[in-house]
Amino acid sequence: MKVSAITPILNVSSVAASIQWFESLGWSHGFTWNAGGMMKPGEMLNERGEPTFGSVCSGEMQLFLCKDGQGLRGGKPARFDGDDDTGAMWLSLWLGSPADVDEAHARAVAQGVTVLWPPTDEPWGVRECRIMHPDGHVFRLSSGLGE
Repeated sequence: MKVSAITPILNVSSVAASIQWFESLGWSHGFTWNAGGMMKPGEMLNERGEPTFGSVCSGEMQLFLCKDGQGLRGGKPARFDGDDDTGAMWLSLWLGSPADVDEAHARAVAQGVTVLWPPTDEPWGVRECRIMHPDGHVFRLSSGLGE
């Protein structure tokens, strides 16, 4: 098997709110879909209701968002029990430099995002911080230390 791309799907309680959360961190709105089909670009509500599926994009990367399906969500309220927490999806997002990790952390703090782990130079050769989506998904923001 040779994989050419991967698009994770996050189970979310609200596609619209999740898109707004990602936009606050610098991602862009990809598409939205509801019972009426594909919604107009940027649309979060129409005569068929809110989106039930959608995407967010950053550079060449894309995440799908599915309301109440296609995977697990973390507990309510969001929790963090260490590396063994299996209540939701964990994703490693690779940034361009350790300074980018610090910048992403600062933006997350400014936006009121739950920070689980501050930027730290880890023994496995990366600078990493961890943030949590409102539905409990954990994002490890990482960059190699280049040592």
